[in-house]
Amino acid sequence: MKHSMMILNHLRLVRKRLAKEARFQETQAKNAALGKKVKDTPAARGKGRGEASFFRVTCKDNGRGMPHEDIPNMFGRVLSGTKYGLRQTRGKFGLGAKMALIWSKMSTGLPIDIKSSMKGQDYITFCRLDIDIHKNVPHIHLHEKRENNDHWHGAEIQVIIEGNWTTHRSRILHYMRQMAVITPYAQFLFRFLSDAAEKNLTIKFARRTDVMPPVPLLTKHHPSAVDLLLIKRLITDTTKPNLLQFLQHEFVNISKAHADRLIGEMGPDFSAKTTVNSLTSQQLVRIHQLFRQAKFDDPSGNCLSPAGEYNLRLGIIKELHPDLVATHASSPQVFEGHPFIVEAGVSIGGKDVKQGLNIFRFANRIPLLFEQGADVITRTALKRINWSIYKINQQQDKIGVFVSIVSTKIPFKGTGKEYIGDDITEIADAVKSALKQCCVQLKSKIVKKLQAREQQDRKRNLNKYIPDVARTIMETLGELADESPPKRPRFDKEDEELLEKINSEEVTEMTFRDCLTQHVEQVDYEMALEYAMQSGVSEEPREAIYLNSLEGSYKFVDFQSPAFVFRFIP
Repeated sequence: MKHSMMILNHLRLVRKRLAKEARFQETQAKNAALGKKVKDTPAARGKGRGEASFFRVTCKDNGRGMPHEDIPNMFGRVLSGTKYGLRQTRGKFGLGAKMALIWSKMSTGLPIDIKSSMKGQDYITFCRLDIDIHKNVPHIHLHEKRENNDHWHGAEIQVIIEGNWTTHRSRILHYMRQMAVITPYAQFLFRFLSDAAEKNLTIKFARRTDVMPPVPLLTKHHPSAVDLLLIKRLITDTTKPNLLQFLQHEFVNISKAHADRLIGEMGPDFSAKTTVNSLTSQQLVRIHQLFRQAKFDDPSGNCLSPAGEYNLRLGIIKELHPDLVATHASSPQVFEGHPFIVEAGVSIGGKDVKQGLNIFRFANRIPLLFEQGADVITRTALKRINWSIYKINQQQDKIGVFVSIVSTKIPFKGTGKEYIGDDITEIADAVKSALKQCCVQLKSKIVKKLQAREQQDRKRNLNKYIPDVARTIMETLGELADESPPKRPRFDKEDEELLEKINSEEVTEMTFRDCLTQHVEQVDYEMALEYAMQSGVSEEPREAIYLNSLEGSYKFVDFQSPAFVFRFIP
């Protein structure tokens, strides 16, 4: 089996390393006995490795839990995946828990502890096990039921591993922060406990919503995305007796009429009533070739489960506290017969955000931390977006770029599945379009913000010169008022009354200051009102809105849009 072979290869490398270290230790012992100088160990000579320690890592949730009988096989047996249907899955290999067990076995030789309880169970399953790689069976040390007095449900996994907290601390916290961005409907509590109290660390990423993405649906394969091996597997597993029904029911976007046309193009050796079990290897090759040549409707994105524009926006606001944020979700698109959706967000400013581009990448709602430079998202943000035309300074502004790609097949590059290649035109264009949509939204906000700032500067400058202007006007009018009537020019009645008031000191310099200040305030108010009208901001009194706690059970109705969710609780 593929996964078993991969783990066996890992163990072979570990055995070689251990054998090499054993031979080295044996040589060192002989040298010490002969009085020769003892060299440093290979581990000590490792450049930049740092000091390694042993850690007890515990991961606990309050999910649905796992059945008592299934736990040994779920953790201690590497199962080969089936390909009879497609589903958007979180994660990369489907080996997360098993690789944790393998890493524990490699670094410490200790088994892992598992606790689990399903909702409504009055007991907690406790299982301690490791894995027999050669036989691909769990090696169970203890498997028992314990009392569940707290009515807890969920799962808890505990492993003891070798590691270096000082070196990898920033990576772990960065990963947790990105998880909090893409899943604002979940709460994460991270604790690091050490013998040295000053090194202890507790970080809580709070939950801000309970609006969760839809559960991904199982979908059938698109005919343009299957290979010859998969066709053979589908034929082996199908319950449909003839070729017409097989084509119609085992693939998406093949109707009965379309299946008839395909069979007609396959050649005289095929008919609608041909039994699928009687197909020869040459006939299967012909079917595969026709699938590659024929045109099919693109699959819909109904089977996908994106985070949602609302959740992405909320996660960005919750974790980064930006000054401005814009989000966009693309419509479902297709590459090689697989549907995909791109969700993007761009933020300006924020907490703990560096100047320049800060790129956050997600694949099926899982953060990607490594190989960032070769990723399609990074290259698009750096090379294909002209930030300056959107009034964004790429060097000085604190820019957050968030892109989440969901698909039934993420086109990772490399065996580590750490980045998405830049060679798929459909994905590159979709990422660029989504980011540009976000930038267009931000540009309008930035322009309005600049206009408001210019208005404030204009008001500040006017207020700055009011005293000088008022004094100059008062001096000029005072000189006119001091002149005798025959010498001074003729004025209308209102002007004469003003000069008389100046002579009687009924009008002073402070009077002009107050009038000018009142005029500036009036102009500023009118401009602010016009800006509010253009921005869609109402000046009417607003009613109080009371938000209920997420705790407790309520009957409610949700009205959702890409940017917000209204929840009505009777």
